[in-house]
Amino acid sequence: VFSKIFSHEALESYLPKIQLVIKDTLRAWSSNPESINVYHETQKLTFRMAIRVLLGFRIPDEELSRLFEVYQQFVENVFSLPVDLPFSGYRRGIRARETLQKGLEKAIQEKLQNTQGKDYADALDILIESGKEHGKELTMQELKDGTLELIFAAYATTASASTSLIMQLLKHPRVLEKLREELRSKGILHNGCICEGSLRLDNINSLHYLDCVIKEVLRLFTPISGGYRTVLQTFELDGFQIPKGWSVMYSIRDTHDTAPVFKDVDVFDPDRFGQGRSEDKDGRFHYLPFGGGVRTCLGKHLAKLFLKALAIELASTSRFELATRTFPKITLVPVVHPVDGLKVKFFGLDSNQNEILTGTDAMLGATV
Repeated sequence: VFSKIFSHEALESYLPKIQLVIKDTLRAWSSNPESINVYHETQKLTFRMAIRVLLGFRIPDEELSRLFEVYQQFVENVFSLPVDLPFSGYRRGIRARETLQKGLEKAIQEKLQNTQGKDYADALDILIESGKEHGKELTMQELKDGTLELIFAAYATTASASTSLIMQLLKHPRVLEKLREELRSKGILHNGCICEGSLRLDNINSLHYLDCVIKEVLRLFTPISGGYRTVLQTFELDGFQIPKGWSVMYSIRDTHDTAPVFKDVDVFDPDRFGQGRSEDKDGRFHYLPFGGGVRTCLGKHLAKLFLKALAIELASTSRFELATRTFPKITLVPVVHPVDGLKVKFFGLDSNQNEILTGTDAMLGATV
């Protein structure tokens, strides 16, 4: 079922809705007279993307904001010690989960009752239909669990990578300009505006330098440090025997830092993935931001598409600058993010100094 949710056809149908959510968010950032906390705001953005695009919920903005706050409480306490005391993080997490599930149940029921005006099948539609195809209608609890899993998968890691992307575009204006040049050469950006109908999946996939930029962000700032696997057969590594059945952890970050194929590993250099160098092609498992093997992240294509759509909008219609004297330090837990969240001031002008048009939210409500 997840192969259908993240198939080429599904991504093609999600793309216009992802664009609308990103456009609306960048407009809100630009209309704020103060600087924004990018990490916090990209968490809101990825949550909204999951709710509006992946799940197709028509939740009013005010209710969506409340649901986001509850979701944050849930995520902050999900890994708490299981000590069930009145004021423990565990208890707060349980309460947040219960509130969240009530909100999701309401949204699911409204979605099941209101199927008019939809022009695409979202991930939840595919999940429901898959159950019917296999002769098993999903229960409300199964739908809530599946919904929560999809939100969780789309949330923290994508927000982390989005923040890293914005920080690197600020640090490297030449990279941003090179992105703009590619968009112009492909007929996507003209006179400071994205040409109507130009952002299709095949067009985005043809943007080789954009792909290099996203790959380099994910190499240098992989959101999570590693993953877990179960040993299927006893093996030996560097003189140590690892028995069958053991749980092992592999480090994505250490792999990227020590892989011999990468030159100057601490330097942000998208061209390392260009055709002339192709550093990620020299061997297996040197580059694995989404894990490796048969258990690689199922949502990796959606995550990369979201990051590419964000980069295109940033390069095309946004002007932004760092609001602090220096760039913040990076912390690695629970996911990679700047210690101060990255304070950035956005301006509501495109590269031609024209005011950005309004009305995306109304369009989104009509199409989702």
